[in-house]
Amino acid sequence: MFKLNLKIALRNLWKNKTSSFINVIGLAIGLAACLMLLLYVTYEWNFDKQAKNWRNVYVAMTNVPGEGNKIAGTFNGSTTALGPLLKEKLPEAKYVARMDYGKKSLIANGQNSYKKDSKFAEPDILQMYDYQFVSGDSKTALKNPLSVILTESIARTLFGTTDVLNKSVRYQDKENLTITGVIKDLPENSSNRFDFLMPWSLYEIVDGSAKDLNWNNYSFVTMVLLKQDANIDLVNRKIDALIKTNVPQNAQSQPHFLYQASKLHLFGKFENGKPIGGDIEQIYLFIGLAFGILLIACINFMNMATAKSEKRAKEVGIKKTIGANRSSLILQFLTESMVLTLVAVVLAIALLELSIPAFNQLLNINIGISYFSLTSWLGILAIVLVTGLIAGSYPAFYLSAFNPIQTLKRKITAKGFLNISLRQVLVIGQFCFAIILIIATLVIYRQIQYIKNKPVGFDVNALVEIPQDGELKTRFELFKSELLKSGAVTSMYQSSVSLSHHGRNFMDIKWDGMTKPENTIMFNQVATSYDFIKTNGIKLLEGRDFSKNFASDTSALLVSASAVRVFGYKNPIGKRVNLYGTNAYIIGVFNDYVWDSPYKSNNPQVVFLNPKQTGTITMRLNNTNSLQSNIETISRITKTFNPAYPTEITFINALYQEKYKSEKTLGILSNLFGGLAIFVSCLGLFGLVAYSAEQRTKEFGVRKVLGASVANLMQLLSLSFLKMIALAIVIAIPVSYYIMGKWLNNFEYHTEFSWWIMPVATFGTLLMALVTVSFQAYKTAKANPVDALKYE
Repeated sequence: MFKLNLKIALRNLWKNKTSSFINVIGLAIGLAACLMLLLYVTYEWNFDKQAKNWRNVYVAMTNVPGEGNKIAGTFNGSTTALGPLLKEKLPEAKYVARMDYGKKSLIANGQNSYKKDSKFAEPDILQMYDYQFVSGDSKTALKNPLSVILTESIARTLFGTTDVLNKSVRYQDKENLTITGVIKDLPENSSNRFDFLMPWSLYEIVDGSAKDLNWNNYSFVTMVLLKQDANIDLVNRKIDALIKTNVPQNAQSQPHFLYQASKLHLFGKFENGKPIGGDIEQIYLFIGLAFGILLIACINFMNMATAKSEKRAKEVGIKKTIGANRSSLILQFLTESMVLTLVAVVLAIALLELSIPAFNQLLNINIGISYFSLTSWLGILAIVLVTGLIAGSYPAFYLSAFNPIQTLKRKITAKGFLNISLRQVLVIGQFCFAIILIIATLVIYRQIQYIKNKPVGFDVNALVEIPQDGELKTRFELFKSELLKSGAVTSMYQSSVSLSHHGRNFMDIKWDGMTKPENTIMFNQVATSYDFIKTNGIKLLEGRDFSKNFASDTSALLVSASAVRVFGYKNPIGKRVNLYGTNAYIIGVFNDYVWDSPYKSNNPQVVFLNPKQTGTITMRLNNTNSLQSNIETISRITKTFNPAYPTEITFINALYQEKYKSEKTLGILSNLFGGLAIFVSCLGLFGLVAYSAEQRTKEFGVRKVLGASVANLMQLLSLSFLKMIALAIVIAIPVSYYIMGKWLNNFEYHTEFSWWIMPVATFGTLLMALVTVSFQAYKTAKANPVDALKYE
């Protein structure tokens, strides 16, 4: 029976080449788009889920108290004292490891030196994650302070081989470290990625703040692996009690809680200390987009199959008359659907393989299908089966339900509600989806452009920065003198952070006239040198920049306009502010600029002089020289002062482009897959028009003989389809207005839903539909009426 159904299915597909081709192409594109998006969703969903015990790996979070007993913010920083306390007093903790946030650090082997991602961690980190050791022992790899674990790729980069155990590398041109382990490269969808890992005991040597057990410095990460039977709510209550009992009275400790590390990537948005979502909203959107495109392709299949109902009616009638039951007919039509889907999935996988490299490059990720993974094949098989059943179920049940007497008499009436057939509903539905995608794409594009064009608060043009490594920390003034003398830069300064930075927030600040004994508002701090305002071009509202002409500037402050509003000072110049127990005086007020997220207002900021706090050197290039000449001069002088380190020059505007990464990804995917959805919809529409024209060949021949013009015939064929699309537009516009309005409200700074978006989307959709319909309509209308009258 199956063999016979398969033979009939193949014959029917070959007989109806045009509709089969449209169905195969539509389903292939739909499946390829669906699989591509699901690969991306899987990549994001599996962030930090590589370890066997990933469900029990937690990160310590800190709640920042705000006004009115509310939580002002939540972040994954903790103090150095928290880890040892949890290890000693929390019985549910199996392993506890302190880590730093990681940064680019110098690692060298003889003449080869590179800036690579480094991290420091306590040995317990090796028990939390399933690092696959190529060589070395996880139990001893981080015991010696002067040891290092390399990944396979960095081992090959440095030595050309992974057989490097017990060899030596030089860290930051200061410490010689022995390689005690080599591990396989970490997956890209991991937050704890590094190229080389060093012991916490070395961190305590190179950074005194890591050795100092305190409750005030939240610049570290604390990871905890809980036992299998641990109750997280009970654990967090115990942590709260432990902190209240063990923290000294003079320490400004904040409330802590443990949060599943794997959730932080997608569920990292907190409000009043509670998780309220995050990037997971985009993932849900992409899942909807994936299955939406696939559904459009399935709708095309249903429409084409039901459109051919009259052609298949005679076949169904004869089969029923000679004894075929309904279930055998359903099986036959479902077999046709599955055969077509299998052909489509082979083409879809080919399209997927061709598209994945460009997709990875576009989003700067690394995804692919693992053909040796049972999960991958089960997933593809499930999608194929579901697609085949969805696409073929309605035609199968619809065609098999025909009355044999009516079919043989050719009296087929389409069942519908209020004279609307299911086929019309499906066409309206798929174009609704396509129109919503067009409007969403336009709104997302406008939001990205709005944020990009929103002034950052300073002149980003011709502004570059380099990391302050090695000799540049101790010889900055001489380095500055040489660069200014060269004419490549007009001004420069050093600072503790980049202009574009995240973190460096604090609360230990007081001012005259405070109504509360302690501050509850988060401030941001920047330690800098002279020429801060002169170099970056931030607008000075009052006062002046730091100057060598004023010895008192060592205790001076520049503050943002939002900080002045918090202080409540009407004439802020000369007013006192107490910072970490030391008095400082305001000498200048600058306009708030974007240093963190461009989508919301940043914390009030204070800037003070402190040449000991190094980190980044910012320079303004000399516009009278060529850009290439300036960069070459900076590189040459930097290499002279700091030969051990590679020169890394970064343009400030490039750093700000990174801030739009999330919305840029959303924009790229909505553009790309929205376009595919519209293409597949138009492909289905083309097929329907072609089939409708074929069914009405004789009618058009008679009309043409009786004097109907080409325009009349085109209107006759096109109007019913354009009416459906017009109805889809009427439904889609209010739906998209509601959805995108809610999306825009997620941002403090956002564009408005402009009135012109709706007519543009309407006109664009109608134009595409009209072009699609008109091509076939014109072809039919221009046909020779003699051929039409010979039809049948």
